[in-house]
Amino acid sequence: MKLFLAICLAVAGLYSPASAQTPAKALFGAKPSASQQRPAPFGSYAKGCVAGAAQLPETGPTWQAMRLSRNRNWGHPAAIDFVQDLSRVAAKQRGWKGLYIGDISQPRGGPMLSGHRSHQIGLDIDIWMRPPDRLNLSRGARENISSISMRRAKGAYVNSSWTRAHHEILKAAAQDKRVARIFVFPGAKVQMCKDAKGDRRWLRKIRPWWGHHYHFHVRLACPRGARGCADQAAPPKGDGCADAQRWVNDILNPPPPKPVDPNAPKPKPRRDYTLSDLPKQCAAVLQSN
Repeated sequence: MKLFLAICLAVAGLYSPASAQTPAKALFGAKPSASQQRPAPFGSYAKGCVAGAAQLPETGPTWQAMRLSRNRNWGHPAAIDFVQDLSRVAAKQRGWKGLYIGDISQPRGGPMLSGHRSHQIGLDIDIWMRPPDRLNLSRGARENISSISMRRAKGAYVNSSWTRAHHEILKAAAQDKRVARIFVFPGAKVQMCKDAKGDRRWLRKIRPWWGHHYHFHVRLACPRGARGCADQAAPPKGDGCADAQRWVNDILNPPPPKPVDPNAPKPKPRRDYTLSDLPKQCAAVLQSN
């Protein structure tokens, strides 16, 4: 397969002995705009690319894209539509003008030069926890302003900045059929479990994960008909509240460290992906004008 891909790349003018070893993050990170192709995600959230991505406008009536210098306000059109839809929900919350949007994806997806392992197929979205009180921030201000942490006790609990509005916005996101799962810090999930009334099925999509106290991470499912896109396995059945509580218990009372085997081989450092590691369609995504 790698030989076949190398031949295809050579024909396309993308392959050389040097470029074959170039980290894919350097190739994708150098592209300033989307490919001229039909929108399509290829591969998985942490190993893929996106064709025909759309750009979230820097400012809209109910959102602003942050950290514009990163050029990561691109995504599959489904992600851009979702952001705009959820921002309108957020704008109805007390004290919220809309949403501040963090990283979505690079113009053609793929591995990033820094930061995330995921966000590669244009279906991951980071949304700031900070309630926007204005939506006319300058480009410079968007580089320097920071979000607000919602955690207390290393993530075991929410702090005083957490509001019912956070709960309602996350709930609205989880109830959206396009959403596969949402990552938040454990204490937020536990708090939402305590506060949820009535139908609790949406809680299944809210999953505890390290970090995610300055922002929450929305992951959309592969769009219908996207044959080259690989969905993540569905969350376990149930509301997931007991699992989140276990995370909190481990934060408050850390389990003893596992014994270290002095004879165990040292783990190999993670290798950067090259283009040949990614789905074969990613070569065409890079080549496209």
